[in-house]
Amino acid sequence: MAEQPLVTYLNDHLAGSQAALELLEHLERSRAGTPEARFAATLRADIEADRRELETLMERLHISVSRTRAAVAWLAEKGAELKLRLDAPAGGSLHLLEVFEAVSIGIEGKRLLWRALAVAAEDRPDFQGTDYDRLEQRAEDQRLRVEQERLGAARVALGGASR
Repeated sequence: MAEQPLVTYLNDHLAGSQAALELLEHLERSRAGTPEARFAATLRADIEADRRELETLMERLHISVSRTRAAVAWLAEKGAELKLRLDAPAGGSLHLLEVFEAVSIGIEGKRLLWRALAVAAEDRPDFQGTDYDRLEQRAEDQRLRVEQERLGAARVALGGASR
C-alpha cells in the first residue's frame, strides 16, 4: 500500500481532472455548434487522455480511487457551474472567461503534478516508466491554447469587443 501523502496527492489531482472534464462538458452543451464548443471538446479529449495516464500510474502504484474525493470534486464542479450561471445567466462572455480561467488553473496544477512526480522518480523506481517530461509539456501546450481562448473571452467580457 502506498503512503498516505501520495494517495491524497494523486487522488486530489484525479478529482480535479474530473471537475475540469465536467466544466468542459457543460461548456460543450451550452455552446453547441460554436467554435468554443469544438475547442472544449478537443481540450476535454486531451484532459481525458491525461486522466488515463494518472489512473494508469495509480494502478501501477496500487492506489485506489477515493470515492470521497471524487464526490467532493463533483459537488465542487456543480457549485462552480451554479456560480457561473448566477454570474452570467445567459452564459455570456463572463461565463466563458471564468470557465477558461478555472480550467487553466487546473491545467497548471496538472503540469506541476507531472513535474513533482518527475523529481520524485529520481529517488523512487516505482515512479519510473512514465514520461513525465512529455506530460508536463503537453500540459503546458494545453494551458497556452486555453490562454488564447481566455484572453479572447476577456476582451469580450471586460473590454466590450464582440466575439
